Amino acid sequence: MGDGGTASGTPDDATFKRIKQLGVDHVLGGGGRIPWEESRLLELIDRIKRSGLSLGNLMIAGFPNTLYGRPGRDEEIEKVIQSVRAAGKVGLPVVEYNFYAHRIVEGYFEETGRAGSGLTSFDYDRVKDLPPLPEEGAHGLDEMWTNITYFLKAVIPEAEKAGVRMALHPNDPPSPVSRGSGQIMGTIDGWKHLIGIVNSPSNGITFDCGVTREMGGDPVEVCRYFGTRDRINHVHFRNVRVQKPYEKYTEVFIDEGENNMFSVMRELVRQKYRRLIYPEHPRALDYDRERPNFRSQYPGGGGYAAFAFNVGYARAMLQAALTV
Repeated sequence: MGDGGTASGTPDDATFKRIKQLGVDHVLGGGGRIPWEESRLLELIDRIKRSGLSLGNLMIAGFPNTLYGRPGRDEEIEKVIQSVRAAGKVGLPVVEYNFYAHRIVEGYFEETGRAGSGLTSFDYDRVKDLPPLPEEGAHGLDEMWTNITYFLKAVIPEAEKAGVRMALHPNDPPSPVSRGSGQIMGTIDGWKHLIGIVNSPSNGITFDCGVTREMGGDPVEVCRYFGTRDRINHVHFRNVRVQKPYEKYTEVFIDEGENNMFSVMRELVRQKYRRLIYPEHPRALDYDRERPNFRSQYPGGGGYAAFAFNVGYARAMLQAALTV
């Protein structure tokens, strides 16, 4: 919702109108401070409904002590549980989250794509020797698995009761180490391990076919693995070219790259996936870059016009896949 053509990035009625014009029926966004309050969620949902849209997913954040296993995590987890309960009461089906010790976005840089457009590249060699940040520290892989296990065992039973599905986003970039810390969601084996910690449809993943390819995986096979287990709770739909799995790749336009996007969409249909598909990471187009106050979220990233391209492409893939 934050990039519907407003300079501030704050969604308003004009934002929702622009989104609806693209043929989009469901939106996602950030949930803000925790604990979420039922009244605040209802206010947002009602504003969205006025434009003919439905809220399908909110990102939850704001629990650093939980990530690092520090004192105060129980209080944070209680706020997450309160938020999930509020989400269930207002009918929000999916709550997405991250579990990074550090996200090594320092490795991103812009490359030039077709006709001077912007692409987003990552090179681990640029950042592999960066030290841990003092406020974060370094956390081994086993420690991060211990921390996420503590979180899941507290939150997932409550999410189940609330009728809410949790979707953990993969580590992106999926580099081997991120400023000294291990990445639990930086491998496909890690994704598989995660869903076994608490066996519940509420304990699922954001299936990102771009990250899957960045790790050298086959998105169709990975989609089938998690789809047959009903653990795909959200989807990110994008394309990529990989020079070295995990370490060196370029995020490209959705209609180029190594992923067969139609095959991915067709597998989602075969798995009877019924939640949101987000054609994320729009590429940088001159039209967007020329808009007043345009701000990219990452090097080589685009805005509303590029999102319109992604949405149109994804909708065409879906319509075609539904006819096969």
